[in-house]
Amino acid sequence: MTIPKVAAPYRSILGIRVASLRRDEAISLLTQMIRDRTFTKVSFLNAHNANIACSDKDFAAVLNDFLVLADGIGVDIAARWLYGAPFPDNLNGTDFVPDLLKASDKPLTVALLGAKRANAERAAARLSQIAPQHKIVVVHDGFFTAQEEPGIVAAIGSLRPDILLVAMGVPRQEMWIARHMRPEHCTLPIAVGALLDFLSGSVPRAPSWMRRLRLEWLFRLLIEPGRLWRRYVVGNPLFLFRVLRQKLGGPGGGERS
Repeated sequence: MTIPKVAAPYRSILGIRVASLRRDEAISLLTQMIRDRTFTKVSFLNAHNANIACSDKDFAAVLNDFLVLADGIGVDIAARWLYGAPFPDNLNGTDFVPDLLKASDKPLTVALLGAKRANAERAAARLSQIAPQHKIVVVHDGFFTAQEEPGIVAAIGSLRPDILLVAMGVPRQEMWIARHMRPEHCTLPIAVGALLDFLSGSVPRAPSWMRRLRLEWLFRLLIEPGRLWRRYVVGNPLFLFRVLRQKLGGPGGGERS
């Protein structure tokens, strides 16, 4: 599968093509893809994902077959260093996906795959409140065996959702989409990380003032230091070092359309 040719500039961040779009442009683009039934795999790039892609070449190759959106202050800093300006908007999936659903007046079928079952069910209920025009269906939680996988893929194919939200963590969710999802299964499979956990309320979000200051990563570190210290305390400086190395090594691919 090749990313559809769209009038969207991109910036190369550590070898990953990231679309340079305003929020309204990204919503309009994805809404049009749904309308035209243009199969497109969607993911988000932040500092953590980029670090994983640097050490996992299979994951990096898979990402370049996705439409990748900019997520977080890390990639904004990278864009400033490499191209002289940040991305037009922060399109983190936790806010962007609900905005995408709210923006669509046409009733859609939205399938959820991943997280714990209870969290997925609560997330489905929350999405039904946010965008009641859509049909929200939980296909399966994120804990399944290889033997169960064909049945899950078949269930998605039978449902044929407009949007499939896959919440299994990085890089498992992107690799799973790449291996199993085809145009006959859904239109937009979107890798959404912890979105279902956030929507369910099981993982709290940062206060609005911290989100405005782009400090949500710090809030997550404070509430889950044991799990996330390596991602942020080690990972963020490592990401910036890699970006600096890209800058010193050349223009990094430039902004293109």
